Amino acid sequence: MQPIAIGVENYKTIIENHYYYIDKTWMLKELSDQKGTVNLFTRPRRFGKTLTLSMVRAFFEDERTDQGEKIDNSRYFAGKKIMAAGDKYISEMGIYPVIHLSLKSARQPDYGMAYGCLKDEIIREFDRHSYVLLGDQLSGKEKEDYRRILNETAEPNKYATALKLLSFCLKKYHGRNAIILIDEYDVPLENAYLRGFYNRMIDFIRSLFESALKTNDALELAVVTGCLRISKESVFTGLNNLEIHSILGNCYAKYFGFTGEEVEQMLGDYGLTQKMPEVKRWYDGYLFGETEIYNPWSITNYVKTAISESQPFPKPYWSNTSSNSIIRELVEKADSDTKAAIEQLIAGKTIEKPVHEDITYEDIHRTQDHLWNFLLFTGYLKVESKRFEGRSIYLTMSIPNEEVLIIYEDTIKEWFDKQVKAIDFSPFYRAILSGDCSSMQKFLKENLRRTISYYDSQEAFYHGVLAGFLAAMPDYTPQSNREYGNGRPDLVMVPYDEEAPVVIVEIKVCKRFTDMADGCRRALEQIEERDYAAPFLDKGYARILKYGICFCEKTCMVDVS
Repeated sequence: MQPIAIGVENYKTIIENHYYYIDKTWMLKELSDQKGTVNLFTRPRRFGKTLTLSMVRAFFEDERTDQGEKIDNSRYFAGKKIMAAGDKYISEMGIYPVIHLSLKSARQPDYGMAYGCLKDEIIREFDRHSYVLLGDQLSGKEKEDYRRILNETAEPNKYATALKLLSFCLKKYHGRNAIILIDEYDVPLENAYLRGFYNRMIDFIRSLFESALKTNDALELAVVTGCLRISKESVFTGLNNLEIHSILGNCYAKYFGFTGEEVEQMLGDYGLTQKMPEVKRWYDGYLFGETEIYNPWSITNYVKTAISESQPFPKPYWSNTSSNSIIRELVEKADSDTKAAIEQLIAGKTIEKPVHEDITYEDIHRTQDHLWNFLLFTGYLKVESKRFEGRSIYLTMSIPNEEVLIIYEDTIKEWFDKQVKAIDFSPFYRAILSGDCSSMQKFLKENLRRTISYYDSQEAFYHGVLAGFLAAMPDYTPQSNREYGNGRPDLVMVPYDEEAPVVIVEIKVCKRFTDMADGCRRALEQIEERDYAAPFLDKGYARILKYGICFCEKTCMVDVS
């Protein structure tokens, strides 16, 4: 049984160590057919973008040692699908110089550190190809410019155009145009937006990309990856040969993430075929173009865990790989319409929004529609259907699976807990202890309208809200669903002082506002019929307040006896 690699993003490492690999090498044929273009692939995080770029590099690169000796990488593709593509494609193996740059290291607190990390990446790539200085293909001036980049003595503007210089040097040495691979291109931009130096960073990235990818006579093919498609006007200005492959398109759809057939094959290989329904419910649900896709990070983690545990349970593996800050930001800044949409999504329903693929980070908060698109392209929503109206495309979207649903629920719970801590509960507590139903009702209504009822008006949601409100009531111990009398009241507040009143609360939920009074009556009758107060009377507590509270959507009614 082959071992499963978690977090290994280098294609050659996976093949060398005989890790389980789902063969995606046929993508190389399609890329070869598209030569002469700049390809931008946008996919959610942990969907194999970095691994794919390392595969592209391993196949096409004319890799050299420090002394300029050729390295044969053909063994990494023995038995792989690409080898059946024909001589036309196999003949391109190992013949192109490749520039491979990752921008993920630019996730830094200020521009100086982010720029420094990007500069280090560029220098590292110059160092990897420093064998070009050993030959006589480059002129003295070209070698001098190359060494200045390498030795960190070049002017800052030279690093913004360094990839173009490197590609020309490689072309002169190898006699072939260079392939340029850029991974995580939007990480510096997202980080700069969140940290407050977006304009400085975008100026650098724009110069880097324009010089390398626009009117570069030494460019054979470019592949750029990221999570979000950033407006051409902000990064890819004037780049006429850009082909964008987002999750909405059919091209290359099956090469990022796992298809249903690939997941079935993997589960079968590890004796887990019976787990397919569970895996589908938790990790399926993405739609790239017209292709159904599973989350590859979660699948590999699930299978690796399952083969080592006798009774494996699904876990939210993908949700633990980032802070999910965009979901938190959406919830915290939600207006009433956004809250209503989130409630629909968590209740298993859909929302419909127009498509805005060309956006910048600066645009995200200009309209709520941009936020929904952001969630779609980063994997927090999936496309259910499309329609065209006027000049716009509208997408019907939903939450992809159980794993992503947990992110919404946990984030909303965290947000709700934060909101609760900021509320002054003293008027509410005074109303409870004095039997002031009107004031209790007003307080609950006001705060219900601030929440997101992600349990779709089920009693458990209202129980949780009320329990949260009562948790900090001074001089009282909150008890939930404890056995008293002949049953389990929803909430009981037991005082430290025997002279203070015991508070018993029974909750009901109805679907019509006109039924709330009846709900309160039934709640109070239940308290009496099941004799919830008996144990406290036996102990000699002086007073007992019995509340029946009936909720309906974002309103309620309170009664006391």
